[in-house]
Parts: sequence; structure tokens; C-alpha cells
Amino acid sequence: MSDAPYKIAAGIIPLLDSALLVVAKEKGFAETEGVELTLIRESSWANIRDRLAVGHFQVAQMLAPMPIACNLGLTPIGSHTIAPMALGLGGNAVTVSKRLWTEMAEQGAPDGLDPRAAGAALKAVIGQRPARDGKLRFGVVHPYSGHNYELRYWLAACGVHPDRDVEILILPPPLMADALAAGTIDGYCVGEPWNTAAVISGSGRIVTVKSAIWRSSPEKVLGARSQWAEQNPDALAALLRAIYHAAEWCAVPDNRQELARFLAETAYVDRPAAWMMPSLTGEIATGSGETIEVADFFLTHDKAATFPWKSHALWFYSQMVRWGQVPHSAENAEIALQTYRPDLYRAALKPVGVALPGANSKVEGALQAATPVGSAGASLTLGPDGFFDGSLFDPDELDAYVAAQASRPGD
Repeated sequence: MSDAPYKIAAGIIPLLDSALLVVAKEKGFAETEGVELTLIRESSWANIRDRLAVGHFQVAQMLAPMPIACNLGLTPIGSHTIAPMALGLGGNAVTVSKRLWTEMAEQGAPDGLDPRAAGAALKAVIGQRPARDGKLRFGVVHPYSGHNYELRYWLAACGVHPDRDVEILILPPPLMADALAAGTIDGYCVGEPWNTAAVISGSGRIVTVKSAIWRSSPEKVLGARSQWAEQNPDALAALLRAIYHAAEWCAVPDNRQELARFLAETAYVDRPAAWMMPSLTGEIATGSGETIEVADFFLTHDKAATFPWKSHALWFYSQMVRWGQVPHSAENAEIALQTYRPDLYRAALKPVGVALPGANSKVEGALQAATPVGSAGASLTLGPDGFFDGSLFDPDELDAYVAAQASRPGD
């Protein structure tokens, strides 16, 4: 039996971005910090949410908007949850069936991953689709997921209403490629390696990626039961340090092959290591026969990839409001704001000299190029970031942003 002072059980989903927790365990970073880390694989996000709520886990890999939804009372079961750390940036893509891609190509969709061109072609396909064929069906992993919001954002910005013009279904990540192959859905937005899975099977074509829809955008967070976090601050701080060091290790190109082998193990993603490599290298095979190099497809460490920005929390909240999941109010916005806890991140990591942003929020989309920014500790570079349609999200202007979205095309 381990004599580690802190024993922590964490729920994970078989996805690329479980990497930081996997490496924290497999490379001994957790052990070095005095944490006996047990990783428990689950098949769905609902199970992650519920098992965290009833205390089976102290922490979990979570969809970035999910802790906010729990705290807003939007989930059928959920405890008060905080997000003291992010688990990386990017890592998602949008994949469609080969049949739908053929129709999109006939409407001018290019071979690249440009979201505007792909969205315009999809809109044209929908406009010509006979009513008897019904709506196109897209899968996402959860109603309160970055996947749902970025898919909706992309569609709406291209003039496709996500509720009137298409149907959006909920499926666990490992079922997406099979559902596409079976014809149950026409496309999906999911994290890797489940886009690559459709490409390898020959059933799908990647049409755009998260890092093109919203560059340097958040994906998963470390969710923690707030009661446990309050009662065990030293254990949480030790875990945050372990995960941070894992993030540093994951960012080293020479470690990619070993990381892919870890993730391929039965206890984690349980798929071939080769499936992990496209997203780790950014060399994305789209299904067209070519490979496209995507800058910053998945970041674990650079650009403050593990920092829990409060502006990210408020943007997710704005999308909950936009799509009718919660009414906008000062109280609800404050709940979202306080769910992300950069104060805990700073307290855990400042003593070890980590580069810490000078602020807890930023204007999303303001950086057109990589930009050195003020920071405590080591130097820090952020950006480029931003939305493909050129819009900005200023968290200090939340009310105006919410109002403007209500009148945008596609809404």
C-alpha cells in the first residue's frame, strides 16, 4: 500500500486530452508530489458528472462548461464544482460523412480546413436538401460541452440555425465514428482521436477544426468537488503541480511517441498509438488523401494552456444564454465567473516559478500574433487567438455581447 499523503481518484474519458492526467500518473509526477493518483475510465460525460457528484471521484477530466452548468443547476445531478486548472487548448474537429462531404464539395467546399468556406458549402447543401430527406443530424458529446457551443457558433456564423436547420444529438465520444459509419448521424464535433477514427475507417472527412473556429480555445478542465477542495487544499495544490509538470512533459516533441503509447493502453483510450499521432503532431489527415499541418491543433503547455481563464468561463456562459439553456442575469454570470479558480492555480504554482498571467481574464480574439505579455515568474507568450468570424469577446462587456448575439445571422 502506498504511503503517499494524498490519495486522489480522478475520472477520465477515453480522449486525447486525458493526456495530462495519464502522464501525471504514468511518469511519476503525481507520486513526486505525494499524490497516489487513481485514474478511473468512464464511457460518458454524464457518468463523470454523476460519479463526481456522489463522491466516487475527488476530481475529474471535465468538459470546460460542465462545472458551470452544475453550479447553475442545469444538470439533473451535480455537486458544486470548481475548475482550478485547464487541461489544454484545442484538440477537437468537425467530421462529416463521405456522402455529405461529396455534396459539400459540389457546393464549393475546399480541400483545406477553412471554417468559413466549409460552412458556406454546408449552408448551400442544406438549402437544396429536399424536405422529405429530413434535417441533417450532427452529434456532440453533451449539451454543456465546448463541442456543442463551437459547432453551434460555427453553424450560426455561416448562416445555419443550429436548432431550425439541423438536428443536434448527444452521443459518447467513442460512438461517434460508428454512428457516422452506420448512417445514424451525418456529422459530429468531438475530441481526438475520434475524428481520426472516421478517417482511418474511411467513413468520414474532417472539414474544420476547433483551432480554426476559435484559436487558442479551451477544451477540458480539471473539475473538483468544491467541498473536497476546501477541505483538502494541500492535496489539490499537489495535484495541480503534478499536472502542470505533466503538461510540460507532453509539450516536448521527443515525448510524443511515448505519450501515444500511454494513451493507447487499455485503461485509457484503448486504441492504436498511431491514432494519437495526428493530433499530437498537428499533421491532420482529413480523409481526402492529404495531410494538413494545423498550427496549435492541441496545446498542453504553451500559451498558458493550463490556466483557467475567467474570460473562458464567461464565454461559455454567454453561449448557454444564447441557446436558451439559462436566462441571463448578474447572479448567473457571477456563478459562472466564480466557477473557474485561477486563485487556486496561482497559489499552487507560484512557489515553483511557473509563468503566471498578470490578469485572470482577457479579451478573447484580441491577439492577431504571438505576443509576450506581462507575467509573474517565467516569460509568457499568448496568441494568436480569436474567432474565425473576426468577432471579439470582452468579458467586461458581457451584457452587450449577449445582446448582440441575439440578433446575429443564424440565430
